[in-house]
Amino acid sequence: MDLLDTLTAKGLRRELPTREEALAVLATTDDELLDVVAAAGRVRRQWFGRRVKLNYLVNLKSGLCPEDCNYCSQRLGSKAEILKYTWLKPEQAAEAAAAGLAGGAKRVCLVASGRGPTDRDIDRVADTIAAIKDANEAVEVCACLGLLSDNQAERLKAAGADAYNHNLNTSEATYGDITTTHTYADRVDTVQKAHGAGLSACSGLIAGMGESDEDLVDVVYALREIGSDSVPVNFLIPFEGTPLAKEWNLTPQRCLRILAMVRFVCPDVEVRIAGGREVHLRSMQPLGLHIANSIFLGDYLTSEGQAGQADLDMIADAGFEVEGAGEATLPKHRSEVTGGGGGCGSVCSTDASGSEGAHACGTGGGCGPCGGHSAPVPSQATAANDEPQPDLVRVRRRGAGTELAPNA
Repeated sequence: MDLLDTLTAKGLRRELPTREEALAVLATTDDELLDVVAAAGRVRRQWFGRRVKLNYLVNLKSGLCPEDCNYCSQRLGSKAEILKYTWLKPEQAAEAAAAGLAGGAKRVCLVASGRGPTDRDIDRVADTIAAIKDANEAVEVCACLGLLSDNQAERLKAAGADAYNHNLNTSEATYGDITTTHTYADRVDTVQKAHGAGLSACSGLIAGMGESDEDLVDVVYALREIGSDSVPVNFLIPFEGTPLAKEWNLTPQRCLRILAMVRFVCPDVEVRIAGGREVHLRSMQPLGLHIANSIFLGDYLTSEGQAGQADLDMIADAGFEVEGAGEATLPKHRSEVTGGGGGCGSVCSTDASGSEGAHACGTGGGCGPCGGHSAPVPSQATAANDEPQPDLVRVRRRGAGTELAPNA
């Protein structure tokens, strides 16, 4: 296809595709799908080889959020039967993080429900970061605490945080349809605060909420504009007790096209398959590794992922390798801009020599949507592979804050 040849060439040169080209990726047919994956895979291998970065979520405070994000099981008024608990002690969080690190995770994402942290909450998280890094100095720590106030990002940076996650989730035009208690501009402001404090900005999207192709392209271009270093691509987990409980809009093929579009728009940025990977990609998860270079290991915030060992087996069986703690995630031209670590800088529009041009890219408050489902799991044979399939969702009953061990 001329389209894929053009997108591959642009990705290898770190050039921005046109909006029409990005939309055309989402409009490709199933007959063209493997060609799309192969083209995005060439771009992925150019900048990330066959490495897969593993990330591990620790849910510091679960449930009882005052915000009304329609997709979230922790939202105000949610009826989802999720775990609810207040702040974990630093030693509890460090113990949970150790399980993920033992499974090969390179980054620990510390997530807390709520509109945003108080100054006392920042102190708690600072103590938790210290406890985690005392046990493993090389670990990357990403905080995800909601909307930030002035000077809070600087305090997190001083405490040893490497990154801050706050997702844009969807396009500015449709943001008011999913949340009314804060604005799209509030989210952009928090990402900018994190970037300004020297934290690596982690910001992504949620697909499957009823948005159009234009909305998906809009939010990915916006993530590029704000200089997100890492882009988590979440696939909505529609769980009972929230307004989006019936939004089963995704197929494995649709998910792969979305991942490919993100890779073409953000060729040399960490693209992470986040929440909903097991639910929507299902048996096609290994194909996603040919496009994205990062996944979460084990469980999510309020939903269970597949067993951590299954993730590791999948990576090995697909011919990939787990990224080591001593390896830079991002290409040298990006890590030099942001000082290494998880950051990637903000260059995407460049010529083949690597000269710098325009800014490049990088739910709820989480590194991935807090998904979960309290309903019984229906038969997996009720839907064809190319139809949205409302099953495979299980509420999390293990991990941090419970008496059961995480599954890393």
